[in-house]
Amino acid sequence: MDSGGHQPGFSFEPEPPPADAPLAARMRPRALDEIVGQAAAIGPGSMLRQLLARGRLPSVILWGPPGCGKTTIAQVLARSVDAEFVPVSAVASGVAELRRVLETAARARRHGLRTVLFIDEIHRFNKAQQDVILPAVEDGTIILIGATTENPSFEVIAPLLSRTRVIRLRQLAEGDIAALVERALADPMRGLGRLELSIDAAARDALVGASGGDARAALTVLEIAADLALADGRRRVEPHDVEAAVQDRRALHDRAGDAHYDTISAFIKSVRGSDPHAALYWLARLIEAGEDPLFIVRRMVILAAEDVGLADPQALVLAVACQQAVHFVGMPEGQLAMAECAVYLALAPKSNSTYAALGRAAAAARETSHLPVPLHLRNAVTGLMAGFGHGAGYRYAHDEPGHIARGQLHLPEALAGSEYYLPGELGFEAELVARWRALQQPAAGDPPAARPSNQEGRAARED
Repeated sequence: MDSGGHQPGFSFEPEPPPADAPLAARMRPRALDEIVGQAAAIGPGSMLRQLLARGRLPSVILWGPPGCGKTTIAQVLARSVDAEFVPVSAVASGVAELRRVLETAARARRHGLRTVLFIDEIHRFNKAQQDVILPAVEDGTIILIGATTENPSFEVIAPLLSRTRVIRLRQLAEGDIAALVERALADPMRGLGRLELSIDAAARDALVGASGGDARAALTVLEIAADLALADGRRRVEPHDVEAAVQDRRALHDRAGDAHYDTISAFIKSVRGSDPHAALYWLARLIEAGEDPLFIVRRMVILAAEDVGLADPQALVLAVACQQAVHFVGMPEGQLAMAECAVYLALAPKSNSTYAALGRAAAAARETSHLPVPLHLRNAVTGLMAGFGHGAGYRYAHDEPGHIARGQLHLPEALAGSEYYLPGELGFEAELVARWRALQQPAAGDPPAARPSNQEGRAARED
């Protein structure tokens, strides 16, 4: 545990970072009003502001993307209620350390002092760790502030989640990042103001765009770009300075996190929405982030069956071929097959008729699993079974006109007339449906439908 060298249990004012600390650390806001881009969460009139005005701070979980201000907000909140700020890392802190923190907090509470336990990356806490802090949160021994980039409803145990308030923080907008850059350039004490630097408009735009809404990343790039300009004897940051400072900034993507699911969701919905441009963009995002290519292709195979379906049965063939190609040639060449498949699926006519039909049939099957198979549909494997009426009256479709046994009941009798497949009208499915409907029309000379009555069935069994 790192309590900054202060006596545990006593409130403190954190020391300002040294002059040689990174710019992002020096420019960290010290009051709520200095924090940009989170007005809904901590601005005037927000729930937190109203409670802080009364000297109260509930346990909260700050949920938002990297660089949106989670740690800063936690520190400012603790300072606002004059509480000890005790940070722990979910990666490095075990159960024993947590117990020591809670014991210290309990002693401080007996002296009327409050402790804010800040858990960074709380989504990495296992159930045992979360169980340890639960009683202390419940009885008020600590005020818990957790920070996470992942959906807390999936990562935080329900009892702990029910005792906290989830505060959703948004990714900083471009205007927010631009304001932070200008503030850092102007601030002579904590920022770069003493250097009398300026930044070219194009350079600022490039820096803001490269930051991806991450304030820490923006200030880090600004600091490096400023050093490059000064090294070249200039007081103005140019676009090439920013380009050199950014280098290869990898996409935000965690295979086990929300970014993983959000990005694949955007890809699938773009393909389903018949937008080949967006489909290629999200596909490229997934590939650039290092996503498992077979995972992407697996999703395209599912989509081909679920969303394209009978409107273009060739889509499923192509998707499976794409999977084989990626598996056979590997990456990066496999991405060409993936791009072809993604565009094809996006442009293909869409039908989810079989997906929806299966859902309706499955619901009916669950409710009517007690219904017997009609006797004429059963196999008469033995003479005894034939004697009980199995297969009696069955009409072989290939002996019928058009190879269809018109009127023959293929459902349990109680479900006669039920319809689960509601056809689509696009692409190849329209041709299939037209043929199917034509074949449903009675033809001259057709034999009557074979529908053994209950009496016939009983008589057969009695024999």
